[in-house]
Amino acid sequence: MKNPTPRQIALYSALFTAIVVFVLVLAIQLITGRLKPIEALLASVLIIPFTYALNRYLLNTFIYRKVKLIYKNIHERKRDPKLRQKLTLHDNILDEVEQEVMEWADDKAREIKELQEREKYRREFIGNVSHELKTPIFNIQGYLHTLIDGGINDEKINLDYLYKAANNLDRLDQIVEDLEVISLLESGHLSMQMEKFDIHSLAREVMESLELQADSNDVMLGFKKDSNKSTLVIGDKKRIRQVLTNLINNALKYSRENGRCQLGFYDMDEYVLIEVSDNGIGIDQKHLPRLFERFYRVDKSRSRHEGGTGLGLAIVKHIIEAHGQTINVRSTPGVGSTFGFTLKKA
Repeated sequence: MKNPTPRQIALYSALFTAIVVFVLVLAIQLITGRLKPIEALLASVLIIPFTYALNRYLLNTFIYRKVKLIYKNIHERKRDPKLRQKLTLHDNILDEVEQEVMEWADDKAREIKELQEREKYRREFIGNVSHELKTPIFNIQGYLHTLIDGGINDEKINLDYLYKAANNLDRLDQIVEDLEVISLLESGHLSMQMEKFDIHSLAREVMESLELQADSNDVMLGFKKDSNKSTLVIGDKKRIRQVLTNLINNALKYSRENGRCQLGFYDMDEYVLIEVSDNGIGIDQKHLPRLFERFYRVDKSRSRHEGGTGLGLAIVKHIIEAHGQTINVRSTPGVGSTFGFTLKKA
């Protein structure tokens, strides 16, 4: 049942008052012995207009206007300025105010939940950044203090420790650089230099640059069947090179001995799907939703041993999204993983 308007409330109240007056007058007449129902009825009828006017005035002045003001404030805050309507006193807003308030409460609850999730993510991110930076810093301190304490004069360790300190500095520099790239990508300040290029040719260049790493890991690099042909796409060639390098690098790190890493290209009308597949250790399903988060590692101990900043896949995701495209992953533990992304064909 809809909520009554002030006019209806005032009318109901007036009728109720008239009935009460009629009963009271009738009761008094019965007690005093002067039973004149017509007089009681007449008194009740005469009081209806007065009661109606008084009740409506009180409702409008002290209740309805205030409820309407509350509703108007909520209504105007929620609606687009172009869609806002001017409310009048004749509008029946009691039917809508409850729904508006409930929607407003739901929106605030969602905002609070989102802020709590962001705060949790922020704490995790700061903790991960701190840990990632501390590792190379701690290593550098150890090597340098050893050299200061006399190791510099030991020919067996002096150059070795200097090289190790330099490698950790390189890793530290890479972490900072990757964080800067992600920050620029997220803020939209890193513009993409779009051009037409052959994605197959670029993939071959990347694989050739990683041949030594593939050989040392005992992994065979190559193209899948029917994927050894030129395909022109539009994108930022430098950034797509970075995407392919990160994905193939990732595949090499987690491949098994005598494994393989293959690239496939699939025509999708206006787009081309590029897939990087391996037959490595695979990834458990529970990790897939968070795989592209900054510093998220499936196997923390092994990942750090293998090197890297923990930002590679996050950068890949941001680059592909900056192209207006998507990236996905499918994986089965013990079978392997496949990362796929799309690019617009030229």
